[in-house]
Amino acid sequence: MAASLLAQTSRGVEVAFAIKATITEPPAGRLIFLAQKTMYGGKQIAVDAEIFLFASENMGGSGLVARGVVTAAAAVARTPSVERQTPRMDVTIAMVVPAIRRLGRRELKEFDRWGDGRPETELNFKLYRQATDKIVGLADGTADFLRSFFL
Repeated sequence: MAASLLAQTSRGVEVAFAIKATITEPPAGRLIFLAQKTMYGGKQIAVDAEIFLFASENMGGSGLVARGVVTAAAAVARTPSVERQTPRMDVTIAMVVPAIRRLGRRELKEFDRWGDGRPETELNFKLYRQATDKIVGLADGTADFLRSFFL
């Protein structure tokens, strides 16, 4: 994997991310996502991060559709009058390559033994246990597993 596709956290550890969002057309070029909820380390997303795009099945999508690189990332200011808020980010993603195989809720549903260490289980837990769209951080093994869905 090219170094330009890997972001580093403040501790210098390379991290990949996934975003589940409404993607209505096949992704090409540049995508902009505004005020996306972050969970499971998603707020660590930064420029040059490798990111896997999942088109939300709740909005007619098909699951994993592409891999890209983050070209812009900025935290969204919290609303002062709201006490509990999930951190949100604005992100811009440049597309790198479309997925060559299907991977979505249907394929991941059987992987429900939380904590078994399987990449499929991590994806099912982080992306599909709750129906909301979100940006999540990924374990190294899960990122490696997702890379197998691309040429």
